[in-house]
Amino acid sequence: MAAEPKATALAVIDWTESSAKLLQLDLGVDDAHIVTNVRDAIKLGIDCPLGWPIEFVEFVQRHSSGDNTDISGDMQSRRRLAYRETDRAVREVTGRWPLSVSTDRLGLTAMRCAGLLSKIHADGVAIDRSGAGKVVEIYPAASLRLWGFDTAGYRASADVRVALLQRIKSAVSWFETSQFEEMRIESCDAFDAVIANFAARSAQLGFSTKPPLANLKRAQAEGWIALPVGYMSDLV
Repeated sequence: MAAEPKATALAVIDWTESSAKLLQLDLGVDDAHIVTNVRDAIKLGIDCPLGWPIEFVEFVQRHSSGDNTDISGDMQSRRRLAYRETDRAVREVTGRWPLSVSTDRLGLTAMRCAGLLSKIHADGVAIDRSGAGKVVEIYPAASLRLWGFDTAGYRASADVRVALLQRIKSAVSWFETSQFEEMRIESCDAFDAVIANFAARSAQLGFSTKPPLANLKRAQAEGWIALPVGYMSDLV
């Protein structure tokens, strides 16, 4: 997902017990198109934070009202404002910090995503930001790395995507995608949309990380990134 439709892509895959087929791969996707496709979907993976850190929301509310209590501004406090609990969990697993929804440009995309979630809800789909419902937050690059693939430079280079696609095809020979292969090479957004679908499938089957019970309410407010466990070949 991106802040505007121009860089937003959507992949629809038909999953069975023994195979998967890429039925649809769209670029320049607006909210209405996503809402329409969600109606018949089992799981929707969104590559965007589904919420903000609770501490950040409270900080902005206090600051806006003129209440300066408990606003120290030290580095430790700022880290709590910048990162969600799921971001800290991702760093523990991957060794890397995700982008901060509070302090990076990613916030513009999250604002659009909040609007999209509202439209999906209005269309009759219950939203659980922890990933327990139809919608789940995913992280394509981290998913690929956890599945054992080298992701260095894949978003910037079509040549790198060609090589990465070959490795993926070897790992999941049951995946039919030939008619869209050129699009996935030309567009890193289209490439990531397919990986997002794989990560959503992983969450659907229960092969992904879930928030600990102690952090469930926080995850329902902030969102939770479902990181895959096991192998990509396990998805059928």
